Amino acid sequence: MELLVLATDYPKNNEDPSLMYIHTRNQYYAKNNIKVTVLNFKTHRSYKIDNINVISLQEYKKNPKLFDILVSHAPNLRNHFFFLNKYGKNFPATVFFFHGHEVLQISEVYPKPYDYIKSSPIISQMIRNLYDEIKFKVWKKYFTKTISKSYFVFVSNWMFHMFLKYIKLDALIIEPRTQIIPNAIGKNFESSIYDINADKKYDFITIRNNLDGAKYCIDLVTNIALCNPKYTFCVIGKGNFYKYNKKPENLLWINKNLDHSEVIRYLNISRCALMPTRTDSQGVMACEIATFGMPLITSNIDVCEEIFCGFKNVFFIDNEIKNINLDSIYSDIKKWQMKGKNLKYFSENTMLKEINLFQRILNG
Repeated sequence: MELLVLATDYPKNNEDPSLMYIHTRNQYYAKNNIKVTVLNFKTHRSYKIDNINVISLQEYKKNPKLFDILVSHAPNLRNHFFFLNKYGKNFPATVFFFHGHEVLQISEVYPKPYDYIKSSPIISQMIRNLYDEIKFKVWKKYFTKTISKSYFVFVSNWMFHMFLKYIKLDALIIEPRTQIIPNAIGKNFESSIYDINADKKYDFITIRNNLDGAKYCIDLVTNIALCNPKYTFCVIGKGNFYKYNKKPENLLWINKNLDHSEVIRYLNISRCALMPTRTDSQGVMACEIATFGMPLITSNIDVCEEIFCGFKNVFFIDNEIKNINLDSIYSDIKKWQMKGKNLKYFSENTMLKEINLFQRILNG
């Protein structure tokens, strides 16, 4: 089996990783005897990473060879639609993976940016809304025309319902060609287990790559720390939030991004992860922490309740409550004991399902 995988960007050796959730899949496919070639729209020269061949659009144009299946991750109009419209007929089947913003009305789903973030002028917001309306219509027309050879994968039911809401395809037509398959977690979180007996330096820890995104709720974490001065909080991640907002005395901010081994080290010296969110299609980091076996607090929004269904170590808070007292949750956390790992986001329940989908498509 040979796949051509479309990606707006892709990791390169010795550079900051981008879209690792695609690369993780491709490595797993390759280990299961699937030949993978990635078309990275942002590269101008071909390269190899972890034995995965990555090509440029220019190279594909020179040699538009045939593949068994075309895979499109987070399809956008500028790159993916252009390619599909010109070369889609060369592929017997296309599998679309939807991860988030690509089929969402940004102004409706995403929270208002923090005040210190330079806001887009009203005209820019109007252009963004117009673009979203155009992308909905374009994708609806394209998917309707190619439905007989199109397949759809969503990382959550919430993501699927948002797709139906904005793209407005008939659910009866698309459901037989749809699967809900979440992103897999990192291997470290499958193989490692939270050390509940290790010495704890922090009561609550929050790890985010971007503190400035309002959906990641660093403002809520800060307010919770203010309301609970007897507990210690640690926030790890890059951003400018604490340059514009006062940091509580009981909160330590570490201005860096972590690799998986560093994440696990910090989790083991903390009693509970505090990971609220205003919107998300899955929230892979929170899934990794919950699977690791650490107690986790997140928001009681629909997607979180879906994603963490079955996790006994996950506790929920209401984003709208201004003065959250953590005493009762903290008491429950101290009583909680791990009884086996939840395998929901292990590779056999995520990426293996994707391989099974590819094989069913090939077998007709």
